[in-house]
Amino acid sequence: MPNSKQTLITDTVIQIFRANGQLLHWGDGLTGQFDLTSARWQMLGALIFSGHPMTAPQMANSMGVTRQGALKQLNLLEAEALVEKHPNPMNKRSPLYRLTDEGEARYHQIQNRWYTHLEDIEHAFSATDLHTTLMVLEKLKDLHETPPG
Repeated sequence: MPNSKQTLITDTVIQIFRANGQLLHWGDGLTGQFDLTSARWQMLGALIFSGHPMTAPQMANSMGVTRQGALKQLNLLEAEALVEKHPNPMNKRSPLYRLTDEGEARYHQIQNRWYTHLEDIEHAFSATDLHTTLMVLEKLKDLHETPPG
């Protein structure tokens, strides 16, 4: 039988799963008017935040998704001319992806809508609560870096 701390950890993880699903659904609504999805917005964001071209595995790792999931979204983004593929001198089988000008512009359009949304919701959180949440999420992530087995 789990103790109270174990129950709290379990409840926290369940809320993370629920929040993830809800945020992805909400994000699809935000990005839909720009003909994107949350998943594609996430890949564009990975490239923006890195500041340099990345491989699909690098983007997957930075955003916490599978390599196959990242590659699927990158192929769709490439077909829409929002990213472009370049040879990778370090690994010929793993190309580098970079944003096109249109991909960067589309990302910034979505970010502007996101910032407007943040202005609407920031009052619901204290800075202390947000810092604590970030620390807890980071610790949960770190404690689960290695799959069981």
